Amino acid sequence: MAVVTKRIVIMLFDGVDLLDVTGPPEVFALLRRETPDAAGCQVLLAARSMEPVRTAAGVRVLPDLTFEEAAGRRMDTLIVPGSVEVDGDGRIRALTDPEVVRSVRVLAARARRVASVCVGAHLLAAAGLLDGRRATTHWSTAAQLAADFPAVEVDCDPIFIRDGRVWTGAGITACLDLALALVVEDFGEPVAMAVARQLVMYLKRSGGQSQFSVPTRPTTTTRRMDALRQYVLRHLDAPLTVADLARQAQVGERQLGRIFRAEVGSTPAAYVESLRVEAARNRLEATEDTVERVATTCGFGTTDTLVRAFRRSLGATPTEYRQRFRRPG
Repeated sequence: MAVVTKRIVIMLFDGVDLLDVTGPPEVFALLRRETPDAAGCQVLLAARSMEPVRTAAGVRVLPDLTFEEAAGRRMDTLIVPGSVEVDGDGRIRALTDPEVVRSVRVLAARARRVASVCVGAHLLAAAGLLDGRRATTHWSTAAQLAADFPAVEVDCDPIFIRDGRVWTGAGITACLDLALALVVEDFGEPVAMAVARQLVMYLKRSGGQSQFSVPTRPTTTTRRMDALRQYVLRHLDAPLTVADLARQAQVGERQLGRIFRAEVGSTPAAYVESLRVEAARNRLEATEDTVERVATTCGFGTTDTLVRAFRRSLGATPTEYRQRFRRPG
């Protein structure tokens, strides 16, 4: 019988996201095939009891041990998956069951390192494990994480983040990227590369998760600002200087800057660029327009300016974005 050298415990609870639970074990299973050094790597699923756990997908999963039993064992890595609910308005909210949070806190104290998958970061934050740390989560709940836990430095773009012994991963399939990063840390990049090859995926995917998020439309709170937004959208190919926007809003330039900071949390220039990037994304996805034409019609002027804006906002070039998200037909 192989000696257990690395025990990895993945938490289970009602409504947990299925891929968050099953993705990492697939990586570790392939790891054991690729190197004898991982022969003692053991993955265990822990839950409140030994009863089957119903996941968000409706699939029932059987735990290997209880939270209490896991707390009595030495473990190398604790992986905390996530769970969400959607309210009547279609808003996504990460769930943080107080009993699960208590178990996270107890089990984390027994682990060499702790990792969250997707919105599992909210559970780590509720357990106090992310205070003063930089962390990521699924882009759709990043604002909620930042608002609920001000002590956490939330960065919603990276696919995963390591801060000390705590790792946080982005949304859904990023559980595979995170697990591969753990393999790199423990067994080196060549082994992780071999595992990634078996998974038919990149060891390090390009760009961040912002390129996969729904284009954000900055909210406005006054009729004047809403009218200004509509004006910008109708004149994206125009210069749209701060002076132009101030005249349209019938305020001074300094006052316009204060209004933007208060209502949309950005400068007028950043606001205009965000709308231009959104328009460019739509054109790259849905039309055959050349990148040069997209740059012109969306107000970037030159391809270089468009490329720089995309790299800032999405971590990818317009061409890379189109290759990934071009709509069929």
